[in-house]
Amino acid sequence: GLTDSHHIGRILVDARDPRTVYVAATGHLYTNNSERGVYKTTDGGETWNRVLYVDDYTGAIDLAQDPAHPEVLYAAMWERARTARNFLESGTGSGLWKTADAGAHWTRLGGGLPTGATVGRIGLALPTSRPSTLYAVIDNQTLRPEAEELDEDTPPGELTARRLRAVTVDEFARLDDAVVTRFLRRYDFPKSLKAAALKREVKAGKIKIVDLVNYLGDANRDLFERQVVGAEVYRTDDGGTTWRRTHKDRLDKVFYSYGYYFSRIAVDPSDPDRIYFGGVPLLTSADGGKTWTGIGQRGVHVDHHVVFVDPRAPNRLALGNDGGLNLSFDRGQTWTKVNNLPVGQFTTLALDDATPYNIVGGLQDNGVLRGPSTYKPGKSDPSAWREIYGGDGAAVAVDPKDASVVYAGYQFGHSARLNLKSGDRERIRPRPELTADKKEKPLRYNWVTPLVISPHSRDILYYGANRLYRSFDRGDTWSAISDDLTSSLDQGDVPFGTITSVSESPKRFGVLYAGTDEGKVWGTRDGGLTWNDLSSGLAPGRWVTRVVGLPPEPVNTIREDPKARHLLYVGTDMGVFVSLDSGKTWTALAAGLPHVPVHDVQVHPREGDLVLATHGRSVYLAEAAPLRKLTAEVMAKPVYAFPIKNVPGDPGRGYGEHPWITWARDPVLARIPYWSKDGGAVSLTIKDENGSVWKELSDTAQPGLNVIEYDLVVEPARADAAEAAAKAKAREKEAREKELRDREQKGRKGPAAAASPSPTPVSSDEEEEDKPEKTASTSGKPMLDAELERVLADPLRSSRKRYLPAGKYTVEVRAGGSTAASTLNVKPPKESGAGDDEDEPGEIE
Repeated sequence: GLTDSHHIGRILVDARDPRTVYVAATGHLYTNNSERGVYKTTDGGETWNRVLYVDDYTGAIDLAQDPAHPEVLYAAMWERARTARNFLESGTGSGLWKTADAGAHWTRLGGGLPTGATVGRIGLALPTSRPSTLYAVIDNQTLRPEAEELDEDTPPGELTARRLRAVTVDEFARLDDAVVTRFLRRYDFPKSLKAAALKREVKAGKIKIVDLVNYLGDANRDLFERQVVGAEVYRTDDGGTTWRRTHKDRLDKVFYSYGYYFSRIAVDPSDPDRIYFGGVPLLTSADGGKTWTGIGQRGVHVDHHVVFVDPRAPNRLALGNDGGLNLSFDRGQTWTKVNNLPVGQFTTLALDDATPYNIVGGLQDNGVLRGPSTYKPGKSDPSAWREIYGGDGAAVAVDPKDASVVYAGYQFGHSARLNLKSGDRERIRPRPELTADKKEKPLRYNWVTPLVISPHSRDILYYGANRLYRSFDRGDTWSAISDDLTSSLDQGDVPFGTITSVSESPKRFGVLYAGTDEGKVWGTRDGGLTWNDLSSGLAPGRWVTRVVGLPPEPVNTIREDPKARHLLYVGTDMGVFVSLDSGKTWTALAAGLPHVPVHDVQVHPREGDLVLATHGRSVYLAEAAPLRKLTAEVMAKPVYAFPIKNVPGDPGRGYGEHPWITWARDPVLARIPYWSKDGGAVSLTIKDENGSVWKELSDTAQPGLNVIEYDLVVEPARADAAEAAAKAKAREKEAREKELRDREQKGRKGPAAAASPSPTPVSSDEEEEDKPEKTASTSGKPMLDAELERVLADPLRSSRKRYLPAGKYTVEVRAGGSTAASTLNVKPPKESGAGDDEDEPGEIE
């Protein structure tokens, strides 16, 4: 059992026997299957038996157990069906079931509970202090009566979509232009549509009221404006025999239309009347659900999924929501944000070309964030990552010549051009035309609508709805360059028949490819004048059915390294894989990466870094540049040393560090990559330009690519010897230079020199001004003045750690009888000066 259940709603460990476990198996999302319902194990999970089953569309979503009588359990069953174009949120199979013999027999409960095709997801909570009481929060998908008054949150005198349906042509013509303008902008009508002209065309019958109503189709608004009953809380005090709704009035603006995303409830174990449940807001009741209070506060994200009430101290709550984790120690009066958990659900990524470069990413319900690639959790300032756009972050792109210009979107294609320096933002979503002569159908936008910058011009953008659009002015205006590239099948409550991916050839302008959610691939070689359906080439006999190294799981993204065409990466539902041979074979890149869906992969062109958007564990980064050189020729060698990234050097390192405040220390690490064909013992020697050995390292290599991290620490004896050799060589050089200057001086003395007029004396101040200011590279030269060295000496130098100073070093890697070498550059720090606090061109605060 449980090999094909796919989704689990609840795991419940028996109160008496930890080897007895009950599981609410929800089943497949997109297809019906029989492995769903309630499963039970009595041997700690070695074997499972299904103990409750309704049908192959109805799964179990929640469980509750009577702690005083563990043989008594309650199960919430949920019928739902999902297709690419529709989500059926409810069904007749939904309902509550009870067993009094540990799952051997079950009875469906009624006694006042809603029944029928509109019963959706159900959540359960049972207070241990009164186990005969049980709460159920139900997503009721029943449509509200049309006569029921609706709170539109709009002042009188303003025009809304609902009010528009009741407006006559004459009444529309009498509307104030400002009212019409606000209506047009609020509902994202074309910018070219002006109030006065629209009123004239409506009055003349060229544009009808129904045309305006039809234009208002919007998937995002539908989530909030579809009028269903929504959240309801029911209670029983007799073990499920009879039920009553706890509240008289509707619980508006809690579930909206998508209660399937929530429907969890919690109860105080010591107080059966104190309950908590969440939807978009978080609610609590102290009187058994008769009255409710919202307890979300600043710093508490919306969309709440689970509340844990500490049974040992019920005033302590843990809250899981779309923003992460919050804690309360006073029953929700105040909250603390636990902000150090890497649980961001990233969907998309873009990288700029700054130094260091920045990462821009769209997240599920946490907008679009931007932060430096050098960010280190626990070390860097948390505010270095900041939100630059809202909603469910979607497609992102960065202007290749101006990193302050970012294109960002949120769900269903709501895109904007942002200027991070000026703070300006401009909405740039293409919209269908609406004129007296042309009335286009509403466009369909995918949840993550693609928007890309042309590789040929920073001003050219492409945007995929159900048609492909192009802009020559950074999104200010758009033109459709395709017809509908989908089959426009009947629509449900999920936009379907949309473009999901767009790509333009970097070698030839106008060679474009578009993929759709129907599984079609379209191509044009003339900028959209003509399109060809390329999907016919994907006939069953020509599919690649097996790829070496890739597991049988969904592939979410594929990326080619921009500097190495043979190097490919794919992100799947379980991780990331690399191919060194253009996709013939694949290898998992699993070291340090959890098993997590990877939704986007980007490779930084300059650095070669691999950056991953994981859906649940935030952003991961790997220094993958060595893979660019990992060719068959390299892999045939017994040992190979790859280029090493420069590391910063600092003569002040180790000074000023507090002995007890250690969290702020940020050690510099040189990551030395090398190839070992057979693995085994490997030694590394680091030498300076004089041949002096500063450090010797040893490693046990695995066959393949290895990386050793070196913290630049050196042994004092080696450092002293190397510095002494450097001083000796510097003195020799100084002596040679002095001898050369003396010879030149003697050569200038003679009759001609004697007849020349005496040069104008130069003051010592002028002489100093003429000397070039020492840079970091020259100031790092060995000190040759022994007296000054003694006066400026560090009295504790012998007890301090010593580090590799700025300079160029050779790293020799030896394995067996073979040796390979690479270069390590320890870069000197920039000279401090008056301009240090000023931004360099293109940098953003």
